[in-house]
Amino acid sequence: MKKILFIASEAVPFIKTGGLADVVGSLPKCFDKEYFDVRVMLPKYLCIKESFRNDMKYLNHFYMDYLGQSRYVGILEYVYEGITFYFIDNESYFCGSKPYGDWYCDLEKFAFFSRAALSSLPVIGFQPDVVHCHDWQTGLIPVFLKDKFHEGEFFRNMKSVMTIHNLKFQGVWDVKTIKEITGLSSYYFAPDKLEAYKNANYLKGGIVFADAVTTVSNTYAEEIKTPFYGEGLDGLLCARSHDLRGIVNGIDYDSFNPETDPYITNNYNATTFRKEKIKNKIRLQKDLGLEEDPKAMMIGIVSRLTDQKGFDLIAYIMDELCQDAVQIVALGTGEERYENMFRHFDWKYHGKVSAQIYYDEAMSHRIYAASDAFLMPSLFEPCGLSQLMSLRYGTLPIVRETGGLKDTVEPYNEFEGTGTGFSFRNYNAHEMLYTIRNAERIFYDKKREWNKMVDRAMAKDFSWNNSARQYEEMYNWLIGE
Repeated sequence: MKKILFIASEAVPFIKTGGLADVVGSLPKCFDKEYFDVRVMLPKYLCIKESFRNDMKYLNHFYMDYLGQSRYVGILEYVYEGITFYFIDNESYFCGSKPYGDWYCDLEKFAFFSRAALSSLPVIGFQPDVVHCHDWQTGLIPVFLKDKFHEGEFFRNMKSVMTIHNLKFQGVWDVKTIKEITGLSSYYFAPDKLEAYKNANYLKGGIVFADAVTTVSNTYAEEIKTPFYGEGLDGLLCARSHDLRGIVNGIDYDSFNPETDPYITNNYNATTFRKEKIKNKIRLQKDLGLEEDPKAMMIGIVSRLTDQKGFDLIAYIMDELCQDAVQIVALGTGEERYENMFRHFDWKYHGKVSAQIYYDEAMSHRIYAASDAFLMPSLFEPCGLSQLMSLRYGTLPIVRETGGLKDTVEPYNEFEGTGTGFSFRNYNAHEMLYTIRNAERIFYDKKREWNKMVDRAMAKDFSWNNSARQYEEMYNWLIGE
């Protein structure tokens, strides 16, 4: 039995701020349980729902010297859907209403968490073959495994994997402070290790010292080796390209299933969508105050409202787009200017545009089920999950060809009768508008072609099973079997 430990800063259902939580919470369930024992370790935040915290089982505790003080480290356990989750407890570090806050505090908090996570393993008697780290918050773990912990017999043969979910966030601060926080010697703060552009960088440390590096799509794995997408680490990623692989994320096919989804008005599947899917649209139009027209093309947007997601392009052509026979439903929060942009167009084109400036899981499912198309024109997108959810619900994505969007959405080819969505290449507002209008043309004038595309979209398999097989292969390679 091969033992794998995921260490991360968030995971569903306990704590979630983004797609990282979906991956860490869903992927472990999909490994072959005959050969792999996969467990997860997280911080025990006070903002985790009380019902979860109350049911956690206390395992043990110890004290760890950290920053000149003896610090409490509690270890708790919670088994969820057959997966063992461990929680590292220290109230002074993991209090607060959100998992992340002030940058400096976060850097100290996750340095503590990384040390505590490794130190707790002998205490609970779990000795993983591979420690799988996620994003900058756990970037120090591969470094510690090669440093302080390498001397111990328990840790000597442990391998580490670093998965980059979003290269933009790296955990950067000045060298002097990070040296103090981590307790690492000057040896580690050189340009070929943790130092980058005269600062210290957690994620860089993870990439340098991990035995393998992964990211969440094949295209993104190639993109990050270039200056435009590489966020200053493209040279390092080129140097590690032999150990770097892209594995596309999946989604939980039980949670996102139009046939059984409790959140949507009318359930449907690949056979019944022609009659039943439209009923979700009619109900959503009614509830959101849109013109009640089942034949109108509805474009859905569920997203963080940030530059990364291409909202500057949408803002630029919104007036033009609203002249077309379309309805636009947007759900999400983010930068104030984009929140206000959608509010403005909801006011200006009320009945055609609906701005839902909050986030609600049930509403997101309703939009995936009700919309005909889903707009996602990202500047960069390591993997993206929304386009996978929309494919699952027979809602055709309109995306920019970048990262995971390029890997998962096959552009429509009118001549060959192939494709599962629509895409454009350049980061250009009118190229996007042209693509949306091409989708409108197919929707209104070639309904049979559109429905065949929906058939193909719903037949795609982006469940976690395929991704899990690729991770298993990588673990076997690392362990040497």
